[in-house]
Order: sequence, then C-alpha cells, then structure tokens
Amino acid sequence: MKSSTSTPTFRVGVIGAGRVGGVLAAALRDAGHRVVAAGGESDASRHRIAELLPGTRHAKPTAVARACDLLLLTVPDDMLPNVVTMLSASGAIREGQYVVHTSGRHGLGVLEPAAAAGAHVVAMHPAMTFTGTPVDLPRLSGCVFGLTAGPGERAIAERLVADLGGRPMWVAEEMRTLYHAGLAHGANHLVTLVTEAMEILTAAGADDPAGTLRPLLAAALDNALEHGDAALTGPIVRGDVNTVRAHLEDIEANAPQTLASYVALARATVDRAVTDGRLLPIRAAAIRRVLDESVDAQAPAPGSTPRPTLP
Repeated sequence: MKSSTSTPTFRVGVIGAGRVGGVLAAALRDAGHRVVAAGGESDASRHRIAELLPGTRHAKPTAVARACDLLLLTVPDDMLPNVVTMLSASGAIREGQYVVHTSGRHGLGVLEPAAAAGAHVVAMHPAMTFTGTPVDLPRLSGCVFGLTAGPGERAIAERLVADLGGRPMWVAEEMRTLYHAGLAHGANHLVTLVTEAMEILTAAGADDPAGTLRPLLAAALDNALEHGDAALTGPIVRGDVNTVRAHLEDIEANAPQTLASYVALARATVDRAVTDGRLLPIRAAAIRRVLDESVDAQAPAPGSTPRPTLP
C-alpha cells in the first residue's frame, strides 16, 4: 500500500474481469487507486478490460497477484477455492497483501490459504446486478456490500466500500450462504417471474408486455419493500377462488411453461395471506384445492408415457 498526502491508495489487481470485476476495479480507479493488472481468459473479459480499464496490463493470474497490493478475486463461486489455493501455493500471494473476494456465498474460510501466507483477507459482496459496462458505475452509489473480515481488516473493508460509493453490511461467517440465498431469491427469481409474466401477457396479445408491467411492478416493488405482506393485492388476498381457477385454465391453454411457478407462488401467497389475517381459512382451503387440482391435471396417468420435454 502506498501513502499519499491524504489517504493511502492501493495498487489494484483483478482476477476474473467479468461483469463484476471490471466494474469494481474501474470504480476503485476512479476513487484514486491505481489498477496495475487484470486477468481474464474469455474474449468478453478482454473486451471489458479494454473498455473499463483502458491501458491496464492484461496478465496471467499469478502475474496479476504479484503486481498488486490489493488483489480482487471476482471469479465464479465454484472456481474460487482452486484459484486461492493455486495463487497461494505458487507464492503469488504474499505477506501483508490484501486479498478480497466478491462472492456472496463464501466468507473468509475460502481464503484460508491466503491468510496462511500472511495476507489480510476480506469478503466483500456487492448486492447488485451487473451488466459489465460503464452503466454499472453510478449504480454502485448506495449499493450495500456484504462484508466479512477480521478485526484487523474491518477498517480497510469499510474504506473500500466507501471508495466504491457503497454502504457496508456486516455478515457473520456462518451466515454468508443464507445472506446470499436471500439476495438470489429476491433478484434472480424476480427475473424469472417477470419474464414469465411477460410471456403470459404476450400470449394474451400485449404488443408491449414490458411497458404494460413496468408501472405496476415498480409500484408493487416499492410497496413490498416498504410494507411487506400488507402490500399484497389481487384475487388470492380477496379470496376470489373462481378467478384463480380461470387463471390456471387460461395459463395451461396458452402459456403452460409458466404454470408451475404460478402455482408455487400462489400457494406461498395463500399461506402468507392467511398468516397476515387477510384471507379466511375457509377461502384459503378452497384456493388450495383449485391449485392442487391443477397440479393433478398435469400429472401423467399411471402407466402413461410422460410428456416430452424440450431440450
């Protein structure tokens, strides 16, 4: 770490210049740090380095690690243990270096080989979706970063988040996977849900399904974040059994690929509406029967040939 007349700056190296790595490195560069090397094997990674980090040296992982005093590891979760082990065993990670990974699932345990080499280790996961383009940079403002670090690294971890324009959220080592599951359930599954809703609207004849949904979804998301279950509206909360039945029939006829998720989420909504006291148990039981009947109708008869599935 180098000292300046104000605050210390890092020589930053990034391994895995994918959608996350290139953007975070560019944001740290904009905050005054010097990005000295980046590594990425794919053509897409090389393009991101050129676009987001112009002039930055492209190098092999060991060369990136040796060139920097803050190493960002932004590789996929399943690759991270092998990358840390390889870099540590090769001597590319050294005493006093800062090694930071951006995995949501992993905490400090995966960085044990680096810690054994004398490095300071930090888990720093941005709770944000990335495109890997410059449009991501302003989105980091106010972004929450899930942090896990030892007492000696907490100040640096918080300083890095501040440099990125984000807000720290401390996550216990044993809760990292649960933290990540909450984010994945909310964001990744939301994409699936919205895409399926657009497919249903398209089947109904909408020429702009995204435009149809956008104001409704924006309001629903804001209300849900502000009020939780109290934001629920629609036929299930009202106990409109026949409306739910009609939904299921038309979805099966026109957009059957979305039926399973509709049923699963309808069941969850029934449970939450009953717990919230807004749906009478007798109405909930009737809606559950309709949902069960829909699932039973999809099940192949005993001894029959299952429906072919698309590859």
